[in-house]
Amino acid sequence: MTGGGKTARYYVGGSYQNQQGIYKTDKSLKDYNTNANFRKWTYRMNVDIDITKTTLLKVGVSGSLRQQNDPGVGTDAIWTTLMGYNSIMMPVTYSNGKIPSWSEKADNINPYTQATQTGFNESWKNNIQTNVTLEQKLDFITKGLRFVGRFGYDTENSNWITRVKWPELWKAHSYRNSDGTLEFDRVLPEQKMTQTSGSDGIRNEFFEWELHYERGFNNHHTGAVVKYTQSSKVSNQNIGTELKNAIARRNQGLAGRVNYNWNYRYFIDFNFGYTGSENFHKDHRFGFFPAVSGAWNIAEETFMKGLTWLNMFKVRYSWGKTGNDILKKDLRFPYLYTIETMMTDENEPKPTGGYQFADVGYDRYYGGMRYSSLASTNVSWEISTKQDLGIDFSLFNDKLTGEIDYYKEKREGIYMERAYLPWIVGLESKPSANVGVVKAEGFDGRFTFKQKVDKVNLTIRGNMTYGKNEIVERDEENSIYWYKMQEGHRVNQAMGLVSLGLFKDYEEIRNWPKQFGEVMPGDIKYKDINGDGVIDDNDKVAIGSTTKPNFTYGFGASAQWKGLDASVHFQGVGKSSYFINGSTVYMFSGGDGWGNVLKEMANSNRWVLGVNEDPNADYPRLTYGNNSNNNRASTFWLRNGSYLRLKTLDVGYSLPTALVRKAHLNKVRFFFTATNLLTFSSFKLWDPEMGSSDGKKYPLNKTFSLGVSVNL
Repeated sequence: MTGGGKTARYYVGGSYQNQQGIYKTDKSLKDYNTNANFRKWTYRMNVDIDITKTTLLKVGVSGSLRQQNDPGVGTDAIWTTLMGYNSIMMPVTYSNGKIPSWSEKADNINPYTQATQTGFNESWKNNIQTNVTLEQKLDFITKGLRFVGRFGYDTENSNWITRVKWPELWKAHSYRNSDGTLEFDRVLPEQKMTQTSGSDGIRNEFFEWELHYERGFNNHHTGAVVKYTQSSKVSNQNIGTELKNAIARRNQGLAGRVNYNWNYRYFIDFNFGYTGSENFHKDHRFGFFPAVSGAWNIAEETFMKGLTWLNMFKVRYSWGKTGNDILKKDLRFPYLYTIETMMTDENEPKPTGGYQFADVGYDRYYGGMRYSSLASTNVSWEISTKQDLGIDFSLFNDKLTGEIDYYKEKREGIYMERAYLPWIVGLESKPSANVGVVKAEGFDGRFTFKQKVDKVNLTIRGNMTYGKNEIVERDEENSIYWYKMQEGHRVNQAMGLVSLGLFKDYEEIRNWPKQFGEVMPGDIKYKDINGDGVIDDNDKVAIGSTTKPNFTYGFGASAQWKGLDASVHFQGVGKSSYFINGSTVYMFSGGDGWGNVLKEMANSNRWVLGVNEDPNADYPRLTYGNNSNNNRASTFWLRNGSYLRLKTLDVGYSLPTALVRKAHLNKVRFFFTATNLLTFSSFKLWDPEMGSSDGKKYPLNKTFSLGVSVNL
């Protein structure tokens, strides 16, 4: 639209997504099936206004509304039941109409009853993001100078209503009476529907202004930025009675950057940040974080001009510091102490609460006031010192581009609890401090290759990251067995016993160091690491890799021909190990009869007396109830967490531009998108990307979406 010498460019968009991932335009929302368990509406609007030739105003609004319905017991309880319930445990209903349940637990009711007779929950989440940006050129002061100011106001809100009920629940005895009738025990009485509700809300505000300067003088090119920022995040619902819950989380900072390059051949940058956080004491609130970098574009040197296939080859190095003030989730003001009043119960043989006096008795407490948390006035930023050496390249007229980096990082002042201070210090609660140190290094790279074959534009791309770290310092108890300490090991290192297979007979057991509990043939045999003749926790060592991947990668390709386009993307991880455990793996470990049997466990190469007494069997002998020897973290239960997944497949067709313009539109594209189609992994029990040790998590969805995208 035009008028008054001003020009505005605007975009308005909206979409709707249901649980199956189908998108529809706003016009058809009222016709869509509103019984879906999950619905999500999103919208966004951006308006750019040229107030003058040198003044640009940008206004943006976006948001989303998400609605979800669940059974009264919740989705997690149903999924846990599906992993532990088998079809012969309980019928849908008994022949006399009674509703079955294995126990009083919400995840022990049969899934049909859970889904249809336990009430229903409703939840809503909505957010609105608004931002206003003003850009003003200041060439009348000096050429290349401009001002940018931004203000944003965001809100996030969630509300829920929980309505829970269940019918009278019964469990039949294992054996019938002599006349063939069933006898029942009532597990739970009927619960009439009860209702609870709640809400959460967060308000975010940010303000920043920047002065930019860019200028070129022949072969000299300079630039500078000065930036001021302040942000605020505050909870405004469900904050309880604690006063600090209503105090905003605020940050304030001043940053700057100066850069120079000569003839786009030699580059040098310096930048800094001076940032403060309300989470620290005023004497330690602000941190100074400088950084410097340099680069050399070798391809611009005269002796490289003969290499016409080399468009750009840049070597760069950077050094800098960064800070982190989010020391722990929901931690506020660690520099303050808290006091609580504890009362003892004289009727209890060992009353707890209040002060503990070691000279009267280790387990004797006396009521009174005490520090429930100590003040840590010197707590401040966790600081990371980072170095990076990398190259950027572009070859064959920019057909092949990419970058490769080697990085090093030392993170100091990691906030952690001082859990191993001696009792003689006399502290009633454990303090925390910036005492941890971790160092890390690794490689990172990516590439893109573009080629036109006939009339098809083809792109192939890939990326990878490999890193390793080491705990340098940590608050932990000293040990004569160095391998038990986390210091010197990697973060999230898998730790456990070393398995040597299964015991083949009692003779081998008698000649082996004592293990856990009563050991029988078919049980796991462990290595005596420290050679003291006893297998115990002192024999746990670092085994396998880390429980979080050290190696991640991805690759894919895309092609475009006329109005048709298609893309595919794979992602994968490596250098990762994790333990499998829980009732899904340790069969019948609960001892109450509850639990399903995974197909892998039933059909596997398991040790069975008189049938399969192979000491190298895949699984140990079956036991009812917990097996204190077998059900332990060890190499026997350690699995490779590597996988490769076909993450995304996208195919689309865009209508011809001439046809779209007649409808006063910019672009119309029909598309089909599929996610999580295929997974390649040596681990088959459940999805390896879930990060679950027992499989009792809602798995990643395989989705198929068919829709249309319209740009106005």
